[in-house]
Amino acid sequence: MTPDLMEEGAKRLERQASAQATGRATESGGRQAGFSRLVTPGEVDTTHGRILYLEDVSVSFDGFKAINKLSLDIAPGELRCIIGPNGAGKTTMMDIITGKTRPDSGQVFFGSTIDLLRYREAEIAAMGIGRKFQKPTVFEQLTVFENLELALATDKRVRRSMVFTLTGEDKDRLGEVLQTIHLADSAARLAGNLSHGQKQWLEIGMLLMQDPRLLLLDEPVAGMTDEETERTAQLFLTLKGKHSLMVVEHDMNFIRTISEKVTVLCDGAVLAEGTLDQVQADERVIEVYLGR
Repeated sequence: MTPDLMEEGAKRLERQASAQATGRATESGGRQAGFSRLVTPGEVDTTHGRILYLEDVSVSFDGFKAINKLSLDIAPGELRCIIGPNGAGKTTMMDIITGKTRPDSGQVFFGSTIDLLRYREAEIAAMGIGRKFQKPTVFEQLTVFENLELALATDKRVRRSMVFTLTGEDKDRLGEVLQTIHLADSAARLAGNLSHGQKQWLEIGMLLMQDPRLLLLDEPVAGMTDEETERTAQLFLTLKGKHSLMVVEHDMNFIRTISEKVTVLCDGAVLAEGTLDQVQADERVIEVYLGR
């Protein structure tokens, strides 16, 4: 990998890198701008049976209430599916969890003790919350292996990146992730030559290299073939238990394959919750989302 590509990659992954700043000033309203020490995923307290907890969260944009007293919790190792009409607040909810958007009111906790509203995006990523957006953002000029190598949870400062070498443990981890994302036979291929579905898997693999406790996945099977969708379902079921997953998706067949519990959002709040059969039979859900 050339120095220019290493530098470019280091900068683009900055938001997912470990938060290095210490001793920063406290922002107005009592929000802390940085860590006094690095918070690692292993320190997330889930003794109360929750890895993610939102209570009475609200946020408005120019008078429009995008999230309206939203309360939601996810258990460790759970695979939760989130469905709902466009404009229901699904993406805004993910923005709040990851620090991109600050709510007007409410609480958001990672485990029992980490108040996510005190931290910035990069710091939240370093704690163990990974997010995948709808459009895959991989380094197309690099190989699959190099993409995963670049995503390793290491010091991403440019000088350190230039002299970094893989350890035996790193290579084992890379091999494990390649198998998990169905790309072991494509490790040497340029990412730009992958199919759309394979790029989606690669981006998920890049998140897995960060060893997240919680994965937020926004419409992961949009644009995939039926075969790719089926393999993605297998991938998610493999990840379940090892990681907690929040999956926002419109494909009901995919949801049925992977889901145990489904949350329906509408107008920024929880409209219904239960198994897919239960929410599909709910008259309110039929009216606002599924249709007759």
